[in-house]
Amino acid sequence: MQDDPTPVLTPDHPEPKAFDDAADAVAQLEWLYEQATTFLAQHFIQSVTGSKPAHRIRAFYPEIRLTVTSHAEVDSRLSFGHVSGPGTYATTITRPDLFRAYLIQQIALLMENHAVTVQIGPSQTPIPVHFAVAGNPSVSVPHEGVLEFSLRDVFDVPDLSTTNDDIVNGTRTVNDDGSMPLAPFTAQRVDYSLARLAHYTATDAAHFQNHVLFTNYQFYVDEFEAYARATLADKSLGYTGFVATGNQEISSPDGLIIQPTKMPQMPTYHLKRADGQGITLVNIGVGPSNAKTATDHIAVLRPHAWLMVGHCAGLRNSQRMGDFCLAHAYLREDHVLDDDLPVWVPIPALAEIQIALEEAVAEVTQLKGYELKRIMRTGTVATIDNRNWELRDQSGPVRRLSQSRAIALDMESATIAANGFRFRVPYGTLLCVSDKPLHGELKLPGMASDFYKTQVARHLQIGIRAMERLREMPLARIHSRKLRSFEETAFL
Repeated sequence: MQDDPTPVLTPDHPEPKAFDDAADAVAQLEWLYEQATTFLAQHFIQSVTGSKPAHRIRAFYPEIRLTVTSHAEVDSRLSFGHVSGPGTYATTITRPDLFRAYLIQQIALLMENHAVTVQIGPSQTPIPVHFAVAGNPSVSVPHEGVLEFSLRDVFDVPDLSTTNDDIVNGTRTVNDDGSMPLAPFTAQRVDYSLARLAHYTATDAAHFQNHVLFTNYQFYVDEFEAYARATLADKSLGYTGFVATGNQEISSPDGLIIQPTKMPQMPTYHLKRADGQGITLVNIGVGPSNAKTATDHIAVLRPHAWLMVGHCAGLRNSQRMGDFCLAHAYLREDHVLDDDLPVWVPIPALAEIQIALEEAVAEVTQLKGYELKRIMRTGTVATIDNRNWELRDQSGPVRRLSQSRAIALDMESATIAANGFRFRVPYGTLLCVSDKPLHGELKLPGMASDFYKTQVARHLQIGIRAMERLREMPLARIHSRKLRSFEETAFL
């Protein structure tokens, strides 16, 4: 940060304080964050309605900091909740109210595994005013040029030079102050994604559940709403509400949802449970860019799993329309993640996800063992970035598809799986064959209509059942060591 001769006005932050109770530590984080954002919001409103302040207005994110001095071994079966060796570890925190349960869980594990206290206090990272007022519907930050003074002369604004994925990409292992990262994302990176999520999905981040389904067709949304309404009629299932676009929430099967006049880019719906272990469905639309955008931002919420349940082109003559394709490998020709995750990095199938999906297919279709092969094939799913690939010279692409043993082709699955690998979010793919372009069966209006009517409900039901199976797994089993690198953050 460059020196600024303008006097700086900040809130009266207390000195960092040590805590040996995780809940108390998070309560202090909440207090510090509320103090900082209230301070910024009040001064921002005054500056908008009055004249330019005489001081620079600044407040800081709270941070968690701990020091480990012992090489004592911890339970090596865990993939999180411990640090790799002695040293000081730190991370900035935003929206501790939103992440309360997650923070208590992660801090408690560190205290238990290392017998340490944590220091809670203000960090040296300023809170951009845009993020400080983001949760206040009565306050909006005007564009540059609207005010009589430059906003950045008075307040801190988002800084993309410090908002990045260096930690999860493994290119940053030491913070500027010499401490090591404690969490996969910094506070400013989280705030950036929370703002993007609200924009793209038109629902608040607080509604997102820990199990996320991605699809590429509106038909799945209609079925998801119908399923949600049915589950709300049976309180024993544990679902408490259904949230639709625009944060419209119903708690009964006959609740009213008004269709918005303008849909967001990625309509998102949430079947909620009180503990956050419900299911979120995101219609990401078509293409790897959308898939990357959605997963880039949902990753900061630290979901327990995400699955792709969409349509694909079947590549084998033996496949039929409506057959299922369970991905156990991915051919990445989408290119949107090449700079973050080189194509030579393998994206492995995760046994827990594969078993949950296969068992869900068997349960919904009532087929088992060898009979299940009649409707489901396991193999490589290829993801490309050209929707009309069939119109080009097919000799090259078809040869690569054959060499990779691909059974299906789409535009999202490998991107979602690769970002799951990159962000340490368990991932999986179950696609449904909607056309066979290599064998003359194209997706035409009449064919598609009949296909959607008979297949979408069953496919979505399989995705939901798989998520419910994953929900029953212990957290340490679903978040296994397979997705963790040499130098990992302690936080999940």
